[in-house]
Amino acid sequence: MFNRLKGFLIGKPLKSEEIHGQKFGVISGLPTLASDAISSVAYAGEEILWVLVPIIGLLSYKYMFYVSVAIIILLALLVFSYRQTIDSYPNGGGAYIVAKDNLGTIPGLAAGGALIIDYILTVAVSASAGTAAITSAISSLLPHKVTITIILILIMAVGNLRGISESAKIFSIPTYLFIFSVLFLIIYGIIKVKIFGYTPQNFQTTLKASGDITAMLMLRAFAGGCTALTGVEAVSNGIPNFAKPAQKNAKTVLFLLSALVAIIFGGMAYLITLYNAVPNLQKTVISQVAFQVFGNGFMFYLIQFATTLILIMAVNTSFSDMPLLLSVIAKDGYAPRQFTKRGDRLSYSNGIILLSASASLLTIIFQGETHYLLPLYAVGVFISFTLSQVGMVVRWVKIRESGWFHKACINGLGAVMTFITVIIIGYTKFIHGAWIVCLIIPITVAGMLKIKKHYNETANQLSMENVDFPKCDAEKARHFIVPIAGLNKSVIKTINYARCLSNDIVAFHVSFDEGETEKLKEKWEAYKIDVPLVIRESPYRNIEEPLMEYIHSVEHPSDKDDVVTVVMPQFVVKKWWGNILHNQTALFLKNVLLQDDKVTIITVPYGI
Repeated sequence: MFNRLKGFLIGKPLKSEEIHGQKFGVISGLPTLASDAISSVAYAGEEILWVLVPIIGLLSYKYMFYVSVAIIILLALLVFSYRQTIDSYPNGGGAYIVAKDNLGTIPGLAAGGALIIDYILTVAVSASAGTAAITSAISSLLPHKVTITIILILIMAVGNLRGISESAKIFSIPTYLFIFSVLFLIIYGIIKVKIFGYTPQNFQTTLKASGDITAMLMLRAFAGGCTALTGVEAVSNGIPNFAKPAQKNAKTVLFLLSALVAIIFGGMAYLITLYNAVPNLQKTVISQVAFQVFGNGFMFYLIQFATTLILIMAVNTSFSDMPLLLSVIAKDGYAPRQFTKRGDRLSYSNGIILLSASASLLTIIFQGETHYLLPLYAVGVFISFTLSQVGMVVRWVKIRESGWFHKACINGLGAVMTFITVIIIGYTKFIHGAWIVCLIIPITVAGMLKIKKHYNETANQLSMENVDFPKCDAEKARHFIVPIAGLNKSVIKTINYARCLSNDIVAFHVSFDEGETEKLKEKWEAYKIDVPLVIRESPYRNIEEPLMEYIHSVEHPSDKDDVVTVVMPQFVVKKWWGNILHNQTALFLKNVLLQDDKVTIITVPYGI
């Protein structure tokens, strides 16, 4: 049943050699990897207003436009910097690889950890923002926004589990729909005011200043609007996902991404200043503008629909890049090796599952409220921006190839600007939630180092280097123990199997109930089983301790260097739900026995 459901949702497995068909071209790569950055325009301008409106009232719209211009300039600088990263690191990995190669392991892991956190937040924020667009159009759904958000995340997870190529086909159309519909909104909205003379609704009467324009206020607004730049790094991280020539295609997508973000973000910022939209938790700013431009008609709902879809599509950027990043980190030994394995459809399915589960948990914790999630959002990505740019500067200084000074200046300027932005975001949003990210990144790095240490220790213990091949002594593997709870066909089958391997066998029973133990003794004698039955009492109903004590006791006829083989009967239930009805004692017992080097385990299945 499970396999049928899996096949229906994900599709039939693909052969390994079909991986070459699971690549992006420019047309499919743009909506997949650029959707995060493009979608940010749906809420970045609103975040600027959340900072400015309560303080300076009517002047918010004027200064919002100035802040937006500053953000677009920073975007251009980042694009030039990441073009150089694409040329230098064609195998992807982005900030993690750049920082690790040029700055060392800890900075590399910090960049990788920051990106992982950012990808998880991208999914939670984008899905929550998509839900906000839905509830802005259909207010009756507002009480169900957490459930709707989680459903959207799961839909995107299933789509990506179907494979890179298929997810790109599924999710390309909504992204292009948003691009063209919002461009039309910007153009028509400006024409409506400037040429047709439309007078926007006077929301400004409700806006009153409560403070002065200060440098700190502008820095806070800049920090809020920098969410528009999240996702710029996705292209350089995901170069291996592009079809050949991968670097050329990646740079083309990066250029198109930056052009679209600059036009749409700048255009929406200008449109908001014309139509005086006021941010609130019930109606998004873009929905307020669309309502004034198009009224309560088809185009208004198309904009809401397209906005919802692009915000959901932004999730796809993380689903494309985070599993790939995790696979790179796992190959270096700093993440579980399960993340290096491709699933049935050649996607890194374990990374996709981890991402969807983590984002769903965040959605529940923050109740699917975009405004509360965003303070956590941009910190991680700008930390990775900074580490990546510094790493590239170090690289140019080291190799000193032709034109290195010019390239180092570009990355150096990018490093300075993104570092200043990190400080601004960290300072202005620290008490609003950024402290959580500042805490989680070191914890993530410590966890990665712990994983690497474990793998190193395991490799050292398993290594055959400078070790003579051990000789096998069959006499040391002759002692067999069969743990039993009672006497049945499964136990008889297990004892018969053990007798084929050795004559040194005992059956071991832990007694919880004297009456049941007496019945077992009677059956043992009645069936004339010629295997010694050892019984131990356990007043605390513990099976593992009596068995381990017996194995290591002087009573057991084995030397300290002998290997004891525990032959365990285990039910195999054919119905998937049948395992719930059994206590799985064998499974728990194996977990304890496997930790003892003296013990070898054999499981004898019995189908029921």
